[in-house]
Amino acid sequence: MGLFGLTFLLASPATAHEYEVGTLMINHPWSRPSIAKRPAAAYLTVSNAGAQPDRLVGASAPDFSAVELHLSAKENGVMTMQSVEVIEVPAGGTAELVPGGYHLMLFGGEKTFGIGDSFPLRLEFENAGFVDVEVKVDKPPVGATPPNHGGHEGHGTN
Repeated sequence: MGLFGLTFLLASPATAHEYEVGTLMINHPWSRPSIAKRPAAAYLTVSNAGAQPDRLVGASAPDFSAVELHLSAKENGVMTMQSVEVIEVPAGGTAELVPGGYHLMLFGGEKTFGIGDSFPLRLEFENAGFVDVEVKVDKPPVGATPPNHGGHEGHGTN
């Protein structure tokens, strides 16, 4: 059995939109609608039921040429965005990838994704390993930061 098959068995969906790998639970991976050749962003929540911390160290998606871990933050009243090496998932805690905070930036997409579409995303954790999830394209949850943050104004995708 190949790595993908083993990963799928170990990280199969726990419910319709939750994924488990080791002591980690990945909840509701989602993205706003995106336009081909424009950056997009993906969001999710990672809960760690274990006694040891873990770290999200990378991601990839076959529909995009690159995926980067990013953090948006307000500095001197201006939203900024920077690439980060890892996103910490504390033991017994949660890491939230949300608009206006940590998120996954998706570059080089050749397809347009609308509400109701989905695309595959592979997450890589330092300890738990790889998990394949399906990102659902949807409207932002109530209270989510508007799409004009962190230097991506006008994209309408993050």
